[in-house]
Amino acid sequence: MSDDELTELAPEQALSMWVDRQKAEKSEQTVQSYFYRVRQFVEWLEDDGIRNLNELSGRDVFRYDSSRRSEGLSKSALNNQLGTIKLFLEFCVDVEAVPPELPAKVDVPTLSKAERANEEKLSAKRAENILKSLERYDFASRDHALFALAWHTAMRLGALRSLDLRDCYLEEDDLDRLAHEGDVDQEDLDELEAPFVYVRHRPQLDTPLKNQGDGERPVALSDEIGELLQEYIEVSRPQVEDDHGRKPLFSSRKGSGRMSKGAIRSRFNIVTQPCRYGTCPHDRDQDTCEALEHGYESRCPSSRSPHRIRTGAITNHRNEDWPPEVLAERVNATPEVIRTHYDKPDLLKRMESRRSYME
Repeated sequence: MSDDELTELAPEQALSMWVDRQKAEKSEQTVQSYFYRVRQFVEWLEDDGIRNLNELSGRDVFRYDSSRRSEGLSKSALNNQLGTIKLFLEFCVDVEAVPPELPAKVDVPTLSKAERANEEKLSAKRAENILKSLERYDFASRDHALFALAWHTAMRLGALRSLDLRDCYLEEDDLDRLAHEGDVDQEDLDELEAPFVYVRHRPQLDTPLKNQGDGERPVALSDEIGELLQEYIEVSRPQVEDDHGRKPLFSSRKGSGRMSKGAIRSRFNIVTQPCRYGTCPHDRDQDTCEALEHGYESRCPSSRSPHRIRTGAITNHRNEDWPPEVLAERVNATPEVIRTHYDKPDLLKRMESRRSYME
């Protein structure tokens, strides 16, 4: 395609068109990440005087690449950012704003499997210690129920936040609701057992799932977790509704009545700080440690985000010999994604789990 065949298009307009296209196919969180990455590129183009994408050349792409690398970004961050820029330019090719050969000019760093897999997971040993501490000092609290459910199910943050009381089937009597709501025929109820929770995609009511409708699924719980949730609901749960008249499982007397994603992140960062239930492993003075101040909990080297808890939980399932194909449905991820991004094994435990095959 020659320059004469290109159609004039401003970078900002192209970004708006591209984001609208992504909204139909990607989750809100993914679209937001894409937007921020490409917006940096668009702002750089405009600062450089490029108001029409027809003028964009491979040399310009190289200069932007160099400017990002000079900022000291990690290889993984560069892979994410430049990879998104390449997707954006491929869209620009489709709308005849740039020549077909331009996306190939983006030098996206290739990551090895080890580099793609972030090792900062929550270990099973630490998770067990946290659960023991919560059971002893904060039994059936919201923190206890939230962390225990996250570790037991490896749910994403959005799925945890989305749960309502009506999504919890903790006793046999709760199963009748499934037939009443049309999820199962009455004659099939005898084949079901409680406890479990049913994760549902409700974007119009402010609780979308990352994989939208494909993320909807029932998730089986152990009797122990079912009893813990029941105790939390009866004793500790704030008895409030959200702005849509729903009764969130993890409710809050602040804000909308449903815990925000930020609030859940904060609670996980707090719960996973070792000094909350013991001594600090980092030799910090608890009177002056900034990670104990409100809003700075993530600055503790040992605190773990919801994603790292999910990573550790999936790894623990695999160490307990759950096959990736079976685990995939439980945690709403493909077997390949589990192997690549979440499967960070304890090699000695994995060796022991393979001994049965030798026999």
